[in-house]
Amino acid sequence: MRCLYSKYIKRGFGIIISLVALICLSPLLLVVTIWLHFANKGAGAFFLQERPGKDAKTFKIIKFKTMTDERDEDGNLLPDSHRLTRVGRFVRSTSIDELPQLINVLKGDMAIIGPRPLLVEYLPLYTVEQARRHEVRPGITGWAQCHGRNSLSWDEKFKLDVWYVDHCTFITDVKVILYTIKKVIIRDGISHDGQATMESFKGNI
Repeated sequence: MRCLYSKYIKRGFGIIISLVALICLSPLLLVVTIWLHFANKGAGAFFLQERPGKDAKTFKIIKFKTMTDERDEDGNLLPDSHRLTRVGRFVRSTSIDELPQLINVLKGDMAIIGPRPLLVEYLPLYTVEQARRHEVRPGITGWAQCHGRNSLSWDEKFKLDVWYVDHCTFITDVKVILYTIKKVIIRDGISHDGQATMESFKGNI
């Protein structure tokens, strides 16, 4: 039953949920797009980046852009904490920045629930076990997100991702949705201790 759900039923649910959500949230998405256009000082409202999906095949993820492109006198981007605007901090803390990924779900790049798609540069750094996170479509939210989000260590996060791969059922996905709603409401685990964003993965040193 788990195999049937993960291979066929889950994809159908994802398409229906994404279509309904995009239609219902279209006024909010429009307002946020305009808001970020001005707050980001000309950097645009959307962020597109190559990310690895199922079977590590890359796709372009779509998110709301929460930081400016401000640089220092040498042309280097300023630290994330300096470029993250007040508007961007709110959009990120409420997880509104993830909503454009509903388009990725419709395209088949992502699922509503699954391991978060990370950077392409991390691919050669995974252990064989950690790389199993790519056996399913990446998700807008996932088992790791509802159990700590960015407050988790990388090792903890990967273990939770692989656990989800082995326990992808309808009941598990319902739990993820309920946990995620709770996390968004209380805005828990948004950033790693002492940092505006999650620190980069350096591999298993």
